[in-house]
Amino acid sequence: MSTRATAKKSAKAAADRHRTPAGPGQPRSSRHFAVIGAGIAGVACARTLVQAGHKVTLFERSDAAGGRMASVDTAFGRFDSGAQYFTVRDPRFALALENAPGVCKRWSANLVRVLDAHGRVAEAALPSLEPHWVAQPGMDSLVARWAAPLGDSLVTGTRVTQIEPDALDAKRWQLRTSGADDSQHVYSGFDAVLLAVPPAGARALLGDGGKLSATLARKIEPVSIAPCWTLMIAYPQANQPDMSHLGPQWNAARSTHHRVAWLARESSKPGREPIERWTLQASAAWSQEHLRDAPSRVEAKLLRAFAEITGIHATPAHAQAICWNEAQTQVPVGTTHLWDAKARIGIAGDWCTGHRVEDAFLSGLSLALDVL
Repeated sequence: MSTRATAKKSAKAAADRHRTPAGPGQPRSSRHFAVIGAGIAGVACARTLVQAGHKVTLFERSDAAGGRMASVDTAFGRFDSGAQYFTVRDPRFALALENAPGVCKRWSANLVRVLDAHGRVAEAALPSLEPHWVAQPGMDSLVARWAAPLGDSLVTGTRVTQIEPDALDAKRWQLRTSGADDSQHVYSGFDAVLLAVPPAGARALLGDGGKLSATLARKIEPVSIAPCWTLMIAYPQANQPDMSHLGPQWNAARSTHHRVAWLARESSKPGREPIERWTLQASAAWSQEHLRDAPSRVEAKLLRAFAEITGIHATPAHAQAICWNEAQTQVPVGTTHLWDAKARIGIAGDWCTGHRVEDAFLSGLSLALDVL
């Protein structure tokens, strides 16, 4: 059987399996939820529902859970291409982290610098000493750990294209999906659908004019999220015996350079490979202005900015630019989550209240508790 045929057969089997009603071992009041998006908000939501005795099918268009808690493997080591770190302020988030022992470590980026456009420390803008944490060996490791107990309830490589009334039960929902090989499948029998995707995706799934829930569509209409170009570069030559440490002595910095908002030495993070690697995140304004640029052009421009800020003019052995179309919340919803009980559709995401990792976790948790 060909790889394409095998993939289609597996997807069909998954669709049939998730259509099956709750078994006798589940609570009589057990419901079946579809959660769309396996970033930290979606995983937190799904885990909470499962722990309460309900059935969940979690859909993720990528090959693995993570969302913007993303990491990229290269020949020179791993880069955190999305969220760079997280802070812990809410006791519920702290408790959840305790249930993933050994995954998260404190990062010395609490010594982060604030730089002017020429790389000079801006003494009047010193940051707080709030602890910065990272997951190891990459930021996606935390989401992967939390998603592991979901087993085959997590359906990856599957994009939800449409939400519609169930063909066999109008009181429930069914989802039309598209696989990586363009295979089409329908997953049915959902008592509610919970969207843990960026606002553009949520608007699309709610349909033209918010036909599935005008209430939700109206509440997310004002939301604005800025894009972010990210550049990942590696300097293996800095690790040669005859080379001194490359560049500045700090591990992370916020910058007022018009192109660059954030710089981090990836190799300084706990559990990372020692090869000198840096991640740059462009400013929101510059990213928006250059949103449609080719990655090669963005790489060149950000490398020049990197040299201006750090004084490192060496040519990197590896350079890769990626763009997050929706990265940093400018105008949030203003509440932790949204739940339309009449339509049986909910929304969660960091963008409901901000853009921090903890915001995403609390949003997914709050939505699940509201639904319950």
